[in-house]
Amino acid sequence: MKDSNVVELNLHSDEPKNISLFGYELIREFVLPEILGKDTPEILYWAGKRLARKHPLNTLDEVIDFFTKASWGQLELKNERKNEIELELTSPLIVSRVKSKAEHYFQIEAGFLAQQIELQKQAITETFEHPVKKANKVQFTVKWDRKDTL
Repeated sequence: MKDSNVVELNLHSDEPKNISLFGYELIREFVLPEILGKDTPEILYWAGKRLARKHPLNTLDEVIDFFTKASWGQLELKNERKNEIELELTSPLIVSRVKSKAEHYFQIEAGFLAQQIELQKQAITETFEHPVKKANKVQFTVKWDRKDTL
């Protein structure tokens, strides 16, 4: 017998999901930092990498689609070079997050990007976040070294 209070999530479904933005932000911006303390950015980065390992994606287009489905925002490729890519994330959530006086992190997204690109490029990868308050967006720089392979 199923418990009617349990919500099952199918992450691979194309069905739109409704989430409470207020509840999402409460957890992300207040509860997690309260629990994780000064190590919040590092733990969120690790959590993003772990999430990417559970949901490996084969292409950057699939990563972009995942960001949309996860309600993280619209991810766009801005520049690609030999050993790095630059991406930009926009979302109504980002507008409210960067305008608030609270400290905010985009380390889940950064860790997720690092791990996905690492899996795709087969090279050790790191992602740096750059919130742009005036433009209400976040820029990510993903770097790897082809000599530093998995």
